[in-house]
Amino acid sequence: MSREYDKNELIHPGERLDDLQTGGYYLIQDPSRFCFGIDAVLLSSFARVKRGEKALDLGTGTGVIPILLESKNQGAFYGGLEIQEASADMARRSVQYNDLEQKIEIKTGDIKEAAALYGAASFEVITVNPPYMIGEHGLKNDNEAKYIARHEVYCTLQDVVEQSAKLLKDKGRFYMVHRPFRLPEIMCEMCRAKLEPKRMRLVYSRVDKEPSMVLIEGMKNSRPRMQVEAPLIVYEQDGSYTEEVLAMYGDMKKSREER
Repeated sequence: MSREYDKNELIHPGERLDDLQTGGYYLIQDPSRFCFGIDAVLLSSFARVKRGEKALDLGTGTGVIPILLESKNQGAFYGGLEIQEASADMARRSVQYNDLEQKIEIKTGDIKEAAALYGAASFEVITVNPPYMIGEHGLKNDNEAKYIARHEVYCTLQDVVEQSAKLLKDKGRFYMVHRPFRLPEIMCEMCRAKLEPKRMRLVYSRVDKEPSMVLIEGMKNSRPRMQVEAPLIVYEQDGSYTEEVLAMYGDMKKSREER
């Protein structure tokens, strides 16, 4: 039995294999469940994992962020925690498909128990693309998997921030993508957990629209001072991606290995 045939067996009926266009990596996804969007790509480009550091992605879904982070950084280890077993199983199979078992580990578990599961002060970096909507805010989707991914069903923003603070080492970094309308709450929760906001970037779909996302970095037990970066514009007026976003989708493996 050939190795290629073995890899194809990792893709189950109804699933698809998506080219991540970085590092030669692919991701197994089920179109009937929640599939990753541009917010995951933006977060993986905004986050920084230094040589030898350990990073954990909370609510990892199908594992796209750990795989993207591994392709762009020189960290020693990338973890992913996901409460939905079907998604975690796809993530583990994607890790296997890309031969990344020595670098990435996916666990099934609750974000609210993350610190107990991994141990306090275990990581230099935490990333999270959490559910954006509170309770019934926004349209409810009849698909349970998609609804859980988009709404705070199993965890709240407070849970995410508090657990991240426990998981991080002193001066460890917290990276999150969220919606701008929740910025006041985000800032309050981060400061309460002693994750000092250090860097923020607003994301605009087009230059003449209001921001649709915010990327934010916090540092555990750091002094107050935040850098607000230039706006990130996703689309040109003709609907094509801007050069900066295209670069995020580009293959960065070679430049990573040359650093």
